[in-house]
Amino acid sequence: MTESEDELKALRIHGKLARELGLLIVSGRYRVGQLLETEMEASERYKVSRPAYREAVRMLSAKGLVEARPKVGTRVTPKERWHLLDPDVLAWMFQSEPDDRMLRALFELRLVIEPEAAALAAERRTTEQLERMEHALEVMSRRTLATDEGRAADQDFHAALLEASGNPFLRTLSSSVSAAVAWTTKLKQRVRPLVRDPIPDHVRVFDAIAGQDAGSARAAMNELIELALFDTTTAPKVAGSSERDGAAA
Repeated sequence: MTESEDELKALRIHGKLARELGLLIVSGRYRVGQLLETEMEASERYKVSRPAYREAVRMLSAKGLVEARPKVGTRVTPKERWHLLDPDVLAWMFQSEPDDRMLRALFELRLVIEPEAAALAAERRTTEQLERMEHALEVMSRRTLATDEGRAADQDFHAALLEASGNPFLRTLSSSVSAAVAWTTKLKQRVRPLVRDPIPDHVRVFDAIAGQDAGSARAAMNELIELALFDTTTAPKVAGSSERDGAAA
């Protein structure tokens, strides 16, 4: 096995372990202030090397979920310190069924960011960005949001819109917004297919941006998010959903 293959294998091991521990933390199984196991205990429990466990802890520390101190150990940090917009943290939250307060807070953030981004996009979008958004809409319509391909296109639509805003700070939020879109869409479909087709909402946003109508773009995106919030909060929940996989809103 080559050195690069060894590195890839190690990455898969500590990445999987970070995911497992991250899920335990965001779901509340590991409480705020609780100490994680020592390196020796954890390596024996999870059947991994101590360096792999250390790397997993470093990943969690970089996301604000834990704090490691010499002679004290690794402790779960308060939620206020978590990097909630980190795509991995968002994924773990949705896999462990986020509470309604956090879900609404995420949509509030989208309402602050995306309508204004849409208005800016209407004024600044390029032909290439419009074509990217139009292609995403075509895939969403053809594949539907019930498929991985359709949800990936949904993510790309929102990412392209943030890019079209021409604001470099908004652009850096692309991966976080895309992750939020992905997981809320998946959440709505855990029990039943989407009751309401959200693609026409996206078309209205696109038409306003293509027509360089900033006010209509802002209003259309605001309505899209409000309707997505309604769809998500009224979707039936699945009992015992803490270990389910999910993915795009």
